[in-house]
Amino acid sequence: MKYSTTISIAASLALVNARSLGLGFTRRQSGISIPASAGVETLSEPQYITGAFDGGLKTYGRGVECSDSEGGEADAVFVLEDGATLSNAIIGADQSEGVYCLGACTVENVWWEKVCEDALSVKGNGDAKVSGGGAQGARDKVIQHNGVGTVTIDGFQVSDFGKLYRSCGNCDEQGERHVVIQNVKAYSGSYLAGINSNLGDTATITDTCANSVEVFCAEYEGNNSGEEPAEVSEGPSNACIYTDVPAC
Repeated sequence: MKYSTTISIAASLALVNARSLGLGFTRRQSGISIPASAGVETLSEPQYITGAFDGGLKTYGRGVECSDSEGGEADAVFVLEDGATLSNAIIGADQSEGVYCLGACTVENVWWEKVCEDALSVKGNGDAKVSGGGAQGARDKVIQHNGVGTVTIDGFQVSDFGKLYRSCGNCDEQGERHVVIQNVKAYSGSYLAGINSNLGDTATITDTCANSVEVFCAEYEGNNSGEEPAEVSEGPSNACIYTDVPAC
């Protein structure tokens, strides 16, 4: 899946001042508490979900080494069909692609012991809701949004991460995406949200706290050419909608 980590030199110079004004950095650190596992299930292939699946707070993996190299649907632990719900599951560290949503989906009380490539990839069009749960150890993104629609992240915990949410910056098919981040507790990360404001994306952040998170919301110049999109701004705006993100 396509993403961006490159920031142009010109944009970086402008962003230094924004960060110095305290738009997203606090010093206290903490972590998340993953529930005790009720058992372990090692899957030989992705488990496809239609309707609802309750994982019973077991740990699910694929029996492979955690890798942040780009894989595909065949490497996921769970694949949620349009309209499906996954609840009460722990995604183990022995996997690479986490959970895929092929359309609208609901993810409730799902925990990632370690994020390898991405924790959750929203591949298809439709609204996705992440309620409760948490993730840790993401070198880059936790939630990757490739489809068109709104992702709501409510009551989630995240620690040691690159970006909690990223709207695809250079997918072949682009569209307007939105993210709502509410009641989230974030620790030791780089970005809460990265959006493509030139494509109409918005990020709304409310009732959220963050410790040692550098940037709450960043805007990028998204494209469909495959080029690495440049970061153009950070902080509150018409697209990055928030007023205050206090320490947890």
